[in-house]
Amino acid sequence: MQKKIRSALISVFYKDGLEPLVRLLQEKGVAIYSTGGTQEFIEKLGLECIPVESVTDYPSILGGRVKTLHPKIFGGILGRRAVQQDLNEMKEYEIPEIDMVIVDLYPFEETVAQTTEEKLIIEKVDIGGPSMIRAAAKNFSDLFVIASKTDYAQAIEILSQQDGSTSLEQRKSFAAKAFEIVAHYDFAISNYFNGSNGQSFLYAVGNPHVMRYGENPHQKGIFYGQLNELFTQLNGKELSYNNLVDVDAAMHLIHEFKDEKDITFAIIKHTNVCGIASRKTTADAWKSALEGDPESAFGGVLVCTSTIDATTANLINEIFFEVLIAPAYDEAALQILTSKKNRILLEQKKDLSIGMQFKSILNGVLTQEHDMGNFAGWEEVGGRNTTPQEKEDLIFANKVCKHLKSNAIALAKNKQLIGKGCGQTSRIDSLRQSIEKAKQFNFDLTGAVLASDAFFPFDDCVKMSHAENIAAFVQPGGSIRDKDSIEYCKQNGLAMVITGLRHFRH
Repeated sequence: MQKKIRSALISVFYKDGLEPLVRLLQEKGVAIYSTGGTQEFIEKLGLECIPVESVTDYPSILGGRVKTLHPKIFGGILGRRAVQQDLNEMKEYEIPEIDMVIVDLYPFEETVAQTTEEKLIIEKVDIGGPSMIRAAAKNFSDLFVIASKTDYAQAIEILSQQDGSTSLEQRKSFAAKAFEIVAHYDFAISNYFNGSNGQSFLYAVGNPHVMRYGENPHQKGIFYGQLNELFTQLNGKELSYNNLVDVDAAMHLIHEFKDEKDITFAIIKHTNVCGIASRKTTADAWKSALEGDPESAFGGVLVCTSTIDATTANLINEIFFEVLIAPAYDEAALQILTSKKNRILLEQKKDLSIGMQFKSILNGVLTQEHDMGNFAGWEEVGGRNTTPQEKEDLIFANKVCKHLKSNAIALAKNKQLIGKGCGQTSRIDSLRQSIEKAKQFNFDLTGAVLASDAFFPFDDCVKMSHAENIAAFVQPGGSIRDKDSIEYCKQNGLAMVITGLRHFRH
């Protein structure tokens, strides 16, 4: 819904870039309310301005600490134009409607960077600014809020093109920016008072849970989040820090297979996949996953895309594991699995919300999007095209490899992980590790396929794989020596697929 701006409240610390916006508002016949230094700035431009004091009947007091904190100002911002009672009260108390708020915040972070004198720093804790910004953003259905000088140019473009009007979508978008600005500002203040320990942003997550310890017994650990929104815990002890890390890895891995027709079972150890397979039945999926590396499965985290039945429960019950995650459990299966009181059984209630990733580094926080998707393309570049079975296995292996620590190699056959190498400093070492694992558990590598999380820097990987009768490869490509590996495949009748999508994981 388009709304015409007829009045605006302007109170900013930074005046640069403000003049074109103020002149545009005056040109559109907008009544401007202001105070203090902003009022002086506007009046020096030769433009009309209504002092806030003439509305509130109160001067700026307490050394400027209280200027706009008044019912007539906040009533004008928060008054709902579609609620008749609000309109009646605004009329009764002579509260002017305010359609636009242009307010920024005192330079708190800049002041902290320039001085250690607490008196100066505290005076840059803005009170009225955040309050007006939040009020205007809350009432975005009626108000247009600008909380940063970086948005002046976009606001000018909107108001110029739309004859001084804004759409609901535009107002909501600017309101979202405003809340982000205030949240960042509050975080900076909280961080200052907490001694710059970098933890203040966690308070916004809510519901902190103090754990017995962190990754190791001498480390403190706290989980911030709503675990009960994802799972119902049916049995077992409290999840530990390491359990949570592995459960997270398991959930992201199994998310890759949630829409598959076959049932997928996976085993996670220290966030890496040590066994995974897709089969027609839950029991067969479990047996094939376990066969991939029965040694590493001890003490692992198990995850499945299907209901756990009694047959599968009896098989799982034969090994020691920390956690089992499934969408449901048969009653008979629960009776079997709950025989061990510390064994953690989680019933998944909903899928993960795949958003941003956060990592604490260098006294700061690094963020990135999650690694979504498995290939940008499917370019057959080898000596022959992949067979239908090879293509199915390559897609499977590529999904698995994506969830191994780099450098990563995954060997698969008949939708079963039969060997993997991960966390090595060279790709050829990861390949050696994967071949050794496959041989350790007596897998025949003839007809197996290989997935690599990143390009082959040399042709040594395809040569070593070929010597073990591995005949199909999937990799993202991008090496200046891609042609070496491709040419070897062409000369030896091997299949190779370039996906164009790298999957580093550190």
